[in-house]
Amino acid sequence: MYGVALAALGMLGCLPVCLAIDGYGPISDNAGGIAEMCNLHPSIRERTDELDAAGNTTAAIGKGFAIGSACLVALALFGAYITRVAEFYPSAFNVNILQPYTFAGLLFGAMIPYAFSALTMSAVGEAAEEMIGEIQTQVSAMMKAAQEKEGCNAIMIKTGSYPDHNRCVKISTQASLKKMILPGCIVILSPLLFGTLFGFKFVSGMLAGTITSGIQIAFSASNTGGAWDNAKKYVEAGHLQKNKKECEADKTLKPVFVRKGDPAHKAAVCGDTVGDPLKDTSGPAINILIKLMAITSLVFGTFIVEYGGVIGGRAEM
Repeated sequence: MYGVALAALGMLGCLPVCLAIDGYGPISDNAGGIAEMCNLHPSIRERTDELDAAGNTTAAIGKGFAIGSACLVALALFGAYITRVAEFYPSAFNVNILQPYTFAGLLFGAMIPYAFSALTMSAVGEAAEEMIGEIQTQVSAMMKAAQEKEGCNAIMIKTGSYPDHNRCVKISTQASLKKMILPGCIVILSPLLFGTLFGFKFVSGMLAGTITSGIQIAFSASNTGGAWDNAKKYVEAGHLQKNKKECEADKTLKPVFVRKGDPAHKAAVCGDTVGDPLKDTSGPAINILIKLMAITSLVFGTFIVEYGGVIGGRAEM
């Protein structure tokens, strides 16, 4: 366990580099958004898309380092929890998944990252729908105002008034706080609640299941989200051909590229809509899930041993 802790420390030493490459992606992405809002030349947007695609790849690598270090840190904290429990119950050093409470905790712990990811994904979707409704309301009001008056500003000439950006920002910030209450309660209360009901053996299995399952989901979410994001940029850049196989068989045919509005592009946009919260919300949040659950179990380990197991699994002191 000491070696595992040192390995985690070594991977955490790479975090400055990971943070730097994670910050590179949003910078190039925002640059592309600013270029599009300012109606700059399409070539600017093409270059920023290439930079953003590279940023998604580097961000996935950085998230991989963070996920790997989180796994090692959670494993070291799990060992610390077992050591804390073993001070009162020496046989706790021998974690046996064939014991009923440990195996039940293992199954339950493997389900927690899925529930946690579902909550974070739905939170992003609900907040996005609320923001779209606010934007539609403002656009309708501005278009109505545009029919009544004309201004000298380009935005006012088209819409009649300025958009209220603060309302959209308020929707985003409020959702980021309110929608995270339930996932936070799952992380903090799961070890306490189930440790009190089913004892320290259940918590041991739950931590093992959460770490094992959570790491797989975090890797998958980060890589899949980045791949879907880059797939949309690949289609929009005109690289995808509709009749590629036919052109290879018959050299006289010319390839037809997929453009915006085509079914392939619509599918790529749907994938990007799902991929963004996957790689930016659910994936990184799993790291917090596994580490914070292990820390909570460690802090309250003594309480779980002495007072846990109300329903079953109580330690024989």
